Amino acid sequence: MAILEIVLKILLVLSSVFLIATVLLHKGRGGGLSDMFGGGFSSAAGSSGVAERNLNRITIGVGTVWAIAIVGLGLVSRFA
Repeated sequence: MAILEIVLKILLVLSSVFLIATVLLHKGRGGGLSDMFGGGFSSAAGSSGVAERNLNRITIGVGTVWAIAIVGLGLVSRFA
């Protein structure tokens, strides 16, 4: 169980870093924190290109891995 817990902790840290990175790579939609940090001028905020759709898919995938790692760690720590 100790090896599984270590693997899940490493997976959690890596997925957390990638999740933060993918969320920050998204294009700002206007009116939020992205405007405060210089992303206020976007001409096509409503339209989504291929890169944005792929980034959405990657973010959802990394978020799913993150959630599974959280649940797995909770189960391992409860039954260990």
